[in-house]
Amino acid sequence: MNPLAPKSAPTLFSRCFFGLIDWLRNGIAKASLVGDHPIFDNAQFPWIPALEAQTAGIRAELMDVLGKRDQLPAFHELSPDVATITTDDQWKTFVFMGYGMRSARNLARCPATAQALKGIPGIRTAFFSILEPGKRIPLHRGPYNGVLRLHLGLVVPEPRENCWIEVDGKRHVWQEGKAVVFDDLYPHQVHNDTDGVRVVLFVDFERPCRAPMRWLNLLVLALAPMTPEIRRGKANHDLWEKGYYGGD
Repeated sequence: MNPLAPKSAPTLFSRCFFGLIDWLRNGIAKASLVGDHPIFDNAQFPWIPALEAQTAGIRAELMDVLGKRDQLPAFHELSPDVATITTDDQWKTFVFMGYGMRSARNLARCPATAQALKGIPGIRTAFFSILEPGKRIPLHRGPYNGVLRLHLGLVVPEPRENCWIEVDGKRHVWQEGKAVVFDDLYPHQVHNDTDGVRVVLFVDFERPCRAPMRWLNLLVLALAPMTPEIRRGKANHDLWEKGYYGGD
């Protein structure tokens, strides 16, 4: 998923915004306090062990959500731009937050997960990412490296070696209760070549950078919710949420 990916015929604001993030990419990489890598060493993020320690509680809430898996939205139904890499119902989501949007109902339904998310510095996006058996996401790349991406393995089907993400040619096999951090600006692809469902807690968080690039990055992340692309995703999620929970 790329919540910052532009749709066709962008507005003037979107053209300026995406021009800015294009211009910032090299500066972000140079100013990064954790280096510039496809996949990172978890030791660079001292809060990860505390997140991993909460896996059991998060997973229990996920299993409740999966009880109505057929009612969850496919990713492209919320974010139409994702249709460049997926158009079926085999990649589903349960969203907690995303670039200025917060789902109070989803967070309230999963209090252990909500508590765990509070411990992630600079968090911008969080959701359960659910891949059905046999689902493959083709090679693609994100537009911006001002955020880093984390996957916390929650349900990893066997054989594990057939369920993986590959970033810039470096393959990572998910493990339940273990996190991986990567830069989605690098080309990456995902395969679930098993007969089981794969679920991770999918998080984007602010990349640690030196000033003044840190301030420019914060500006970009503050502007992102104003783009039509992200506003459209929020509207789609609000519509789904009304149908899922009922009421106005």
